[in-house]
Amino acid sequence: MPEADTAAMSNSPEGARLARTVHVGRQAILDRERAVIGHELLFRRNSTALEATHRDSGATSQVIVTSMTDIGLESLGGGGRCFLNMTREFVTGALPLPFGPEKVVLEILETIDVDDEVVNGVRHLVNEGYEVALDDFIPGTGADRLLPLATYVKVDVLESSRDLILETLALCREYPHVKVIAERVENDEHMEFALDAGFDGFQGYAAARPEVVSAAALPAPRLRGMELLGMLVDNNLPASQVNSLITSDATLSMRVLAAANADPLGLPVQVKSVQEAILLLGEERLRDWTTLMLAGDTVGDEDVPRQTPAGLGRARMAQNLARRLNLPADEAFAVGLVSSAAEVLGTTPGELAPRLSLNAELTDALTDGSGALGNLLGLITAYEVIDPPTSS
Repeated sequence: MPEADTAAMSNSPEGARLARTVHVGRQAILDRERAVIGHELLFRRNSTALEATHRDSGATSQVIVTSMTDIGLESLGGGGRCFLNMTREFVTGALPLPFGPEKVVLEILETIDVDDEVVNGVRHLVNEGYEVALDDFIPGTGADRLLPLATYVKVDVLESSRDLILETLALCREYPHVKVIAERVENDEHMEFALDAGFDGFQGYAAARPEVVSAAALPAPRLRGMELLGMLVDNNLPASQVNSLITSDATLSMRVLAAANADPLGLPVQVKSVQEAILLLGEERLRDWTTLMLAGDTVGDEDVPRQTPAGLGRARMAQNLARRLNLPADEAFAVGLVSSAAEVLGTTPGELAPRLSLNAELTDALTDGSGALGNLLGLITAYEVIDPPTSS
Protein backbone atom coordinates (compact mmCIF):
# COMPACT_ATOMS: atom_id res chain seq x y z
CA MET A 1 0.00 0.00 0.00
CA PRO A 2 1.26 3.50 -0.69
CA GLU A 3 1.91 5.78 2.22
CA ALA A 4 -1.15 7.86 3.05
CA ASP A 5 -0.98 11.39 4.40
CA THR A 6 -4.45 12.71 5.06
CA ALA A 7 -3.41 15.84 6.95
CA ALA A 8 -4.94 19.01 5.63
CA MET A 9 -3.66 22.02 7.48
CA SER A 10 -5.49 25.31 7.39
CA ASN A 11 -3.87 28.14 5.48
CA SER A 12 -5.28 30.69 7.89
CA PRO A 13 -3.01 32.28 10.51
CA GLU A 14 -5.27 30.86 13.24
CA GLY A 15 -4.95 27.37 11.79
CA ALA A 16 -1.19 27.64 11.45
CA ARG A 17 -0.92 28.79 15.05
CA LEU A 18 -3.24 26.23 16.60
CA ALA A 19 -3.15 23.04 14.57
CA ARG A 20 -0.60 20.27 14.91
CA THR A 21 -0.26 17.04 12.93
CA VAL A 22 -0.71 13.63 14.52
CA HIS A 23 0.35 10.31 13.00
CA VAL A 24 -0.60 6.65 13.29
CA GLY A 25 1.09 3.83 11.43
CA ARG A 26 -0.97 0.93 10.21
CA GLN A 27 -0.31 -2.34 8.38
CA ALA A 28 -2.95 -4.59 6.91
CA ILE A 29 -3.29 -8.25 7.91
CA LEU A 30 -4.58 -10.43 5.07
CA ASP A 31 -6.23 -13.84 4.98
CA ARG A 32 -5.48 -16.63 2.52
CA GLU A 33 -7.75 -15.03 -0.11
CA ARG A 34 -5.95 -11.67 0.32
CA ALA A 35 -8.97 -10.15 2.04
CA VAL A 36 -8.22 -7.76 4.91
CA ILE A 37 -8.66 -9.26 8.38
CA GLY A 38 -7.73 -5.99 10.07
CA HIS A 39 -4.96 -3.44 10.53
CA GLU A 40 -2.32 -3.26 13.23
CA LEU A 41 -2.02 0.31 14.51
CA LEU A 42 1.47 1.48 15.37
CA PHE A 43 3.09 4.49 17.03
CA ARG A 44 4.78 6.87 14.58
CA ARG A 45 6.57 10.08 15.51
CA ASN A 46 6.12 11.63 12.05
CA SER A 47 4.79 10.86 8.57
CA THR A 48 8.13 9.53 7.29
CA ALA A 49 8.98 7.24 10.22
CA LEU A 50 9.54 3.67 9.07
CA GLU A 51 9.24 2.11 12.51
CA ALA A 52 8.18 2.89 16.04
CA THR A 53 10.59 4.71 18.32
CA HIS A 54 8.47 3.81 21.37
CA ARG A 55 6.59 0.62 22.31
CA ASP A 56 5.75 1.63 25.86
CA SER A 57 2.47 2.52 27.52
CA GLY A 58 2.78 6.15 26.48
CA ALA A 59 3.03 5.11 22.83
CA THR A 60 -0.02 2.87 23.15
CA SER A 61 -1.95 5.65 24.90
CA GLN A 62 -1.12 8.08 22.10
CA VAL A 63 -2.17 5.58 19.43
CA ILE A 64 -5.50 4.99 21.21
CA VAL A 65 -6.30 8.68 21.74
CA THR A 66 -5.15 9.72 18.26
CA SER A 67 -6.97 6.85 16.57
CA MET A 68 -10.25 7.32 18.40
CA THR A 69 -10.52 11.07 18.89
CA ASP A 70 -8.34 12.73 16.22
CA ILE A 71 -8.56 10.44 13.17
CA GLY A 72 -11.36 7.96 13.80
CA LEU A 73 -11.21 4.20 14.19
CA GLU A 74 -13.56 3.59 11.27
CA SER A 75 -11.22 5.47 8.95
CA LEU A 76 -8.14 3.60 10.16
CA GLY A 77 -9.76 0.17 10.24
CA GLY A 78 -11.47 0.40 6.89
CA GLY A 79 -14.42 -1.47 8.33
CA GLY A 80 -12.22 -4.20 9.86
CA ARG A 81 -10.77 -4.57 13.32
CA CYS A 82 -7.81 -2.59 14.58
CA PHE A 83 -5.04 -4.49 16.39
CA LEU A 84 -3.72 -2.38 19.30
CA ASN A 85 -0.42 -3.18 21.03
CA MET A 86 -0.93 -3.76 24.75
CA THR A 87 1.73 -3.33 27.42
CA ARG A 88 1.58 -4.93 30.85
CA GLU A 89 -0.07 -1.84 32.36
CA PHE A 90 -3.10 -2.18 30.07
CA VAL A 91 -3.35 -5.95 30.45
CA THR A 92 -3.34 -5.85 34.25
CA GLY A 93 -5.68 -2.87 34.52
CA ALA A 94 -3.15 -0.33 35.78
CA LEU A 95 -4.09 1.77 32.74
CA PRO A 96 -7.70 1.87 31.51
CA LEU A 97 -9.30 0.78 28.24
CA PRO A 98 -12.22 3.22 27.99
CA PHE A 99 -13.69 1.72 24.80
CA GLY A 100 -15.67 -1.34 23.82
CA PRO A 101 -14.43 -4.60 22.28
CA GLU A 102 -16.35 -4.44 19.01
CA LYS A 103 -13.77 -2.82 16.72
CA VAL A 104 -10.43 -3.82 18.27
CA VAL A 105 -8.12 -6.74 18.92
CA LEU A 106 -5.78 -6.41 21.92
CA GLU A 107 -2.30 -7.54 20.88
CA ILE A 108 -0.26 -8.80 23.84
CA LEU A 109 3.36 -7.82 23.25
CA GLU A 110 5.99 -10.53 23.43
CA THR A 111 8.00 -8.38 25.89
CA ILE A 112 5.41 -8.96 28.65
CA ASP A 113 6.42 -11.43 31.33
CA VAL A 114 3.41 -13.76 31.49
CA ASP A 115 2.79 -14.36 35.19
CA ASP A 116 -0.41 -15.02 37.14
CA GLU A 117 -1.35 -11.34 37.15
CA VAL A 118 -1.09 -11.15 33.36
CA VAL A 119 -3.04 -14.39 32.84
CA ASN A 120 -5.81 -13.14 35.13
CA GLY A 121 -5.80 -9.77 33.36
CA VAL A 122 -6.12 -11.35 29.91
CA ARG A 123 -8.86 -13.68 31.16
CA HIS A 124 -10.78 -10.68 32.49
CA LEU A 125 -10.46 -8.84 29.14
CA VAL A 126 -11.65 -11.91 27.22
CA ASN A 127 -14.60 -12.26 29.59
CA GLU A 128 -15.41 -8.61 28.83
CA GLY A 129 -15.68 -9.52 25.14
CA TYR A 130 -12.27 -8.43 23.83
CA GLU A 131 -10.41 -10.56 21.30
CA VAL A 132 -6.73 -11.11 22.07
CA ALA A 133 -3.72 -11.69 19.80
CA LEU A 134 -0.35 -13.00 20.98
CA ASP A 135 2.47 -11.13 19.28
CA ASP A 136 5.67 -12.90 18.14
CA PHE A 137 4.66 -16.11 19.88
CA ILE A 138 7.36 -18.69 20.69
CA PRO A 139 6.56 -21.94 22.57
CA GLY A 140 8.10 -22.34 26.00
CA THR A 141 8.37 -18.63 26.78
CA GLY A 142 5.43 -18.53 29.17
CA ALA A 143 2.97 -17.19 26.62
CA ASP A 144 1.72 -20.77 26.14
CA ARG A 145 -0.51 -20.08 29.15
CA LEU A 146 -2.44 -17.57 27.07
CA LEU A 147 -3.19 -19.88 24.12
CA PRO A 148 -6.60 -20.99 25.48
CA LEU A 149 -7.59 -17.30 25.69
CA ALA A 150 -6.25 -16.10 22.34
CA THR A 151 -8.16 -15.54 19.11
CA TYR A 152 -5.04 -14.82 17.05
CA VAL A 153 -1.44 -15.92 17.38
CA LYS A 154 1.32 -14.21 15.40
CA VAL A 155 4.44 -16.17 14.43
CA ASP A 156 7.62 -14.50 13.13
CA VAL A 157 8.66 -16.24 9.88
CA LEU A 158 11.71 -14.02 9.28
CA GLU A 159 13.86 -14.68 12.34
CA SER A 160 12.70 -18.15 13.39
CA SER A 161 13.90 -21.44 11.88
CA ARG A 162 11.42 -23.31 9.72
CA ASP A 163 11.44 -26.25 12.13
CA LEU A 164 10.47 -23.95 15.01
CA ILE A 165 7.80 -22.28 12.88
CA LEU A 166 6.21 -25.63 12.00
CA GLU A 167 6.44 -26.76 15.64
CA THR A 168 4.73 -23.54 16.74
CA LEU A 169 2.03 -23.91 14.12
CA ALA A 170 1.36 -27.50 15.23
CA LEU A 171 1.01 -26.38 18.86
CA CYS A 172 -1.45 -23.65 17.90
CA ARG A 173 -3.53 -26.17 15.93
CA GLU A 174 -4.30 -27.89 19.23
CA TYR A 175 -6.58 -24.88 19.86
CA PRO A 176 -9.14 -24.93 17.01
CA HIS A 177 -10.44 -21.45 17.82
CA VAL A 178 -7.02 -19.85 17.21
CA LYS A 179 -6.19 -18.21 13.88
CA VAL A 180 -2.44 -18.27 13.23
CA ILE A 181 -0.90 -15.29 11.43
CA ALA A 182 2.53 -15.31 9.82
CA GLU A 183 4.16 -11.96 10.54
CA ARG A 184 7.25 -10.37 8.99
CA VAL A 185 6.41 -12.00 5.67
CA GLU A 186 8.94 -9.89 3.81
CA ASN A 187 9.27 -11.54 0.37
CA ASP A 188 7.69 -14.02 -2.03
CA GLU A 189 9.68 -16.91 -0.57
CA HIS A 190 8.28 -16.20 2.91
CA MET A 191 4.77 -15.94 1.51
CA GLU A 192 5.03 -19.22 -0.39
CA PHE A 193 6.33 -21.02 2.71
CA ALA A 194 3.61 -19.53 4.93
CA LEU A 195 0.88 -20.50 2.47
CA ASP A 196 2.18 -24.06 2.14
CA ALA A 197 2.53 -24.37 5.92
CA GLY A 198 -1.15 -23.54 6.34
CA PHE A 199 -1.13 -20.14 8.09
CA ASP A 200 -4.52 -18.43 8.29
CA GLY A 201 -3.26 -14.87 7.83
CA PHE A 202 -0.24 -12.87 6.72
CA GLN A 203 1.39 -9.60 7.75
CA GLY A 204 4.53 -8.09 6.26
CA TYR A 205 5.90 -6.35 3.18
CA ALA A 206 4.95 -9.23 0.88
CA ALA A 207 1.35 -8.99 2.09
CA ALA A 208 0.88 -5.23 2.51
CA ARG A 209 3.34 -2.44 3.18
CA PRO A 210 2.88 -0.29 6.26
CA GLU A 211 1.57 3.22 5.80
CA VAL A 212 1.32 6.33 7.94
CA VAL A 213 -2.01 8.08 8.31
CA SER A 214 -1.70 11.71 9.39
CA ALA A 215 -4.33 14.22 10.40
CA ALA A 216 -4.56 17.74 11.71
CA ALA A 217 -5.41 17.97 15.40
CA LEU A 218 -5.80 20.64 18.03
CA PRO A 219 -2.89 21.12 20.48
CA ALA A 220 -2.58 18.65 23.33
CA PRO A 221 -4.27 20.11 26.45
CA ARG A 222 -1.66 18.90 28.92
CA LEU A 223 -2.20 21.62 31.52
CA ARG A 224 -5.98 21.52 31.38
CA GLY A 225 -5.86 17.72 31.29
CA MET A 226 -3.83 17.56 34.48
CA GLU A 227 -6.25 19.97 36.13
CA LEU A 228 -9.22 17.91 34.93
CA LEU A 229 -7.76 14.65 36.21
CA GLY A 230 -7.20 16.25 39.60
CA MET A 231 -10.83 17.33 39.66
CA LEU A 232 -12.10 13.87 38.72
CA VAL A 233 -10.17 12.28 41.57
CA ASP A 234 -12.08 14.47 44.01
CA ASN A 235 -15.55 12.92 44.16
CA ASN A 236 -16.89 15.85 46.19
CA LEU A 237 -16.52 18.43 43.43
CA PRO A 238 -19.77 19.51 41.75
CA ALA A 239 -20.26 18.46 38.13
CA SER A 240 -20.58 22.11 37.11
CA GLN A 241 -16.87 22.68 37.83
CA VAL A 242 -15.91 19.74 35.60
CA ASN A 243 -18.16 21.05 32.84
CA SER A 244 -16.68 24.53 33.15
CA LEU A 245 -13.11 23.26 32.92
CA ILE A 246 -13.75 21.08 29.87
CA THR A 247 -15.66 23.77 27.99
CA SER A 248 -12.86 26.26 28.72
CA ASP A 249 -10.56 24.29 26.41
CA ALA A 250 -11.31 23.58 22.74
CA THR A 251 -9.24 20.38 22.57
CA LEU A 252 -10.78 18.86 25.69
CA SER A 253 -14.26 19.70 24.41
CA MET A 254 -13.63 18.13 21.00
CA ARG A 255 -12.05 15.02 22.52
CA VAL A 256 -15.01 14.56 24.85
CA LEU A 257 -17.40 14.69 21.88
CA ALA A 258 -15.28 12.15 20.02
CA ALA A 259 -14.83 9.89 23.05
CA ALA A 260 -18.60 9.79 23.57
CA ASN A 261 -18.80 8.31 20.08
CA ALA A 262 -16.55 5.39 21.16
CA ASP A 263 -19.46 3.82 23.02
CA PRO A 264 -18.41 0.84 25.18
CA LEU A 265 -21.39 -1.21 23.93
CA GLY A 266 -20.70 -0.43 20.29
CA LEU A 267 -24.04 1.38 19.98
CA PRO A 268 -24.54 4.55 17.94
CA VAL A 269 -24.93 7.57 20.19
CA GLN A 270 -26.08 11.12 19.60
CA VAL A 271 -25.65 14.11 21.85
CA LYS A 272 -26.65 17.73 21.60
CA SER A 273 -23.90 19.36 23.66
CA VAL A 274 -20.51 18.90 25.30
CA GLN A 275 -22.30 18.73 28.64
CA GLU A 276 -24.46 15.84 27.45
CA ALA A 277 -21.35 14.02 26.16
CA ILE A 278 -19.79 14.41 29.63
CA LEU A 279 -22.90 12.87 31.23
CA LEU A 280 -22.91 10.04 28.68
CA LEU A 281 -19.29 9.18 29.38
CA GLY A 282 -19.74 9.29 33.12
CA GLU A 283 -17.11 10.15 35.69
CA GLU A 284 -15.21 6.85 35.47
CA ARG A 285 -14.84 6.76 31.68
CA LEU A 286 -14.06 10.48 31.57
CA ARG A 287 -11.30 9.89 34.10
CA ASP A 288 -10.01 6.95 32.03
CA TRP A 289 -9.89 9.00 28.83
CA THR A 290 -8.16 11.87 30.61
CA THR A 291 -5.54 9.46 31.97
CA LEU A 292 -4.80 8.15 28.46
CA MET A 293 -4.66 11.67 27.03
CA LEU A 294 -2.05 12.69 29.56
CA ALA A 295 -0.02 9.51 29.05
CA GLY A 296 -0.13 9.87 25.27
CA ASP A 297 0.61 13.59 25.20
CA THR A 298 3.97 12.99 26.89
CA VAL A 299 5.21 11.05 23.82
CA GLY A 300 6.34 12.50 20.52
CA ASP A 301 7.78 15.77 19.37
CA GLU A 302 8.65 18.10 22.21
CA ASP A 303 8.09 21.31 20.27
CA VAL A 304 4.39 20.89 19.55
CA PRO A 305 2.08 23.29 21.40
CA ARG A 306 0.72 21.71 24.57
CA GLN A 307 -2.16 24.01 25.39
CA THR A 308 -4.92 25.51 23.29
CA PRO A 309 -4.45 29.29 23.63
CA ALA A 310 -7.65 30.27 21.84
CA GLY A 311 -10.32 28.86 19.55
CA LEU A 312 -13.36 29.25 21.80
CA GLY A 313 -14.41 32.72 20.69
CA ARG A 314 -17.05 31.56 18.20
CA ALA A 315 -18.38 28.94 20.62
CA ARG A 316 -18.77 31.50 23.41
CA MET A 317 -20.38 34.02 21.07
CA ALA A 318 -22.87 31.40 19.88
CA GLN A 319 -23.64 30.45 23.46
CA ASN A 320 -24.20 34.05 24.58
CA LEU A 321 -26.33 34.97 21.57
CA ALA A 322 -28.41 31.83 21.98
CA ARG A 323 -29.27 32.83 25.54
CA ARG A 324 -30.50 36.23 24.32
CA LEU A 325 -32.55 34.61 21.54
CA ASN A 326 -34.03 31.89 23.77
CA LEU A 327 -32.20 29.19 21.85
CA PRO A 328 -30.47 26.21 23.55
CA ALA A 329 -27.18 27.71 24.70
CA ASP A 330 -25.24 24.47 25.20
CA GLU A 331 -26.16 23.23 21.73
CA ALA A 332 -25.11 26.57 20.27
CA PHE A 333 -21.75 26.27 22.04
CA ALA A 334 -21.20 22.84 20.44
CA VAL A 335 -22.05 24.15 16.96
CA GLY A 336 -19.70 27.09 17.34
CA LEU A 337 -16.95 24.87 18.74
CA VAL A 338 -17.07 22.30 15.93
CA SER A 339 -17.28 24.90 13.17
CA SER A 340 -14.24 26.80 14.45
CA ALA A 341 -12.32 23.57 15.08
CA ALA A 342 -12.97 22.52 11.48
CA GLU A 343 -11.35 25.73 10.24
CA VAL A 344 -8.32 25.18 12.46
CA LEU A 345 -7.99 21.60 11.21
CA GLY A 346 -8.31 22.63 7.55
CA THR A 347 -11.49 20.64 6.96
CA THR A 348 -15.22 21.39 6.77
CA PRO A 349 -17.82 21.02 9.52
CA GLY A 350 -19.61 18.50 7.30
CA GLU A 351 -16.51 16.28 7.21
CA LEU A 352 -15.76 16.68 10.92
CA ALA A 353 -19.27 16.18 12.31
CA PRO A 354 -19.61 12.42 11.47
CA ARG A 355 -16.56 11.66 13.65
CA LEU A 356 -18.38 13.10 16.64
CA SER A 357 -21.50 12.04 18.50
CA LEU A 358 -23.66 14.98 17.46
CA ASN A 359 -27.40 14.62 17.00
CA ALA A 360 -29.17 15.27 13.69
CA GLU A 361 -30.10 18.88 14.52
CA LEU A 362 -26.50 19.88 15.27
CA THR A 363 -25.17 17.92 12.29
CA ASP A 364 -27.61 19.63 9.94
CA ALA A 365 -26.74 23.04 11.35
CA LEU A 366 -23.05 22.36 10.68
CA THR A 367 -23.34 20.71 7.29
CA ASP A 368 -25.95 22.85 5.52
CA GLY A 369 -26.69 25.70 7.91
CA SER A 370 -30.28 24.61 8.48
CA GLY A 371 -32.46 25.29 11.50
CA ALA A 372 -32.23 27.99 14.12
CA LEU A 373 -28.71 26.96 15.14
CA GLY A 374 -27.57 26.95 11.52
CA ASN A 375 -28.95 30.46 11.06
CA LEU A 376 -27.22 31.59 14.24
CA LEU A 377 -23.91 30.12 13.05
CA GLY A 378 -24.33 31.84 9.70
CA LEU A 379 -24.85 35.21 11.40
CA ILE A 380 -21.74 34.77 13.53
CA THR A 381 -19.48 33.71 10.66
CA ALA A 382 -20.80 36.59 8.55
CA TYR A 383 -20.01 39.01 11.37
CA GLU A 384 -16.49 37.61 11.67
CA VAL A 385 -15.59 38.47 8.07
CA ILE A 386 -16.90 42.04 8.21
CA ASP A 387 -14.02 44.50 8.03
CA PRO A 388 -14.30 47.15 10.74
CA PRO A 389 -14.84 50.65 9.35
CA THR A 390 -11.72 52.76 9.06
CA SER A 391 -11.71 56.22 10.51
CA SER A 392 -11.04 59.03 8.10
